[in-house]
Amino acid sequence: MTETMYRNPLATEADVAGFHAEGPVTLSFPQGRMRVESTVISDDSTQGNFVLWCPEEFGPDVEYSWDFWPIREPGLCIVFFAARGRGGVDLFDASLSPRDGDYPQYHSGDIDTYHLSYFRRRIDPRLHTCNLRKSHGFHLVATAPDPIPPVATAVPPYRIRVRHAGKDVAMFVDDLPVLAWHDDGSTGGPALGRGRFGFRQMSPMIAEYANFEVRSLAA
Repeated sequence: MTETMYRNPLATEADVAGFHAEGPVTLSFPQGRMRVESTVISDDSTQGNFVLWCPEEFGPDVEYSWDFWPIREPGLCIVFFAARGRGGVDLFDASLSPRDGDYPQYHSGDIDTYHLSYFRRRIDPRLHTCNLRKSHGFHLVATAPDPIPPVATAVPPYRIRVRHAGKDVAMFVDDLPVLAWHDDGSTGGPALGRGRFGFRQMSPMIAEYANFEVRSLAA
């Protein structure tokens, strides 16, 4: 049995009142679900990117899931989870350096986190993959083919699930197993535990999200 720890329909502005944005992001709800896009459109892939953090801490024995609609590409969608400041401080501790959506701040700055890219349509245009990384340090620890079609042929929503069970991480799309990895501590230090969850997008990607849930996997 799993227990729902957190549930958010992401259907209205009130649902995300407590979320924390880093970078040039704007939210709207034209279809009764959260549409996320950048306010900065640039040919420079380092510009216009952002992170939207859930206000709660979770983990480590949890499963995250949400409905996903890719609306416009190119771009890239990532989630961060088990995110904390280095040394175990809270992600929003005042001792940490400010963050504004620039990717190196997250993978090689002063935070520890897992990050999973699950819709990549700006990098490696010939091959679409899902990549799991562990940071601090930008360590690529698992990769697998991305099963989500391009926007032109997609039939959303796609239910994304990310399972963080102790030292094991797995990802599913509509119950299709995509990747799995066991963190034995040999890469990037000890396995990560409790931390925060955030959605990240690379401009000019537009995507919609709904029905975000976090379920406990603890016995």
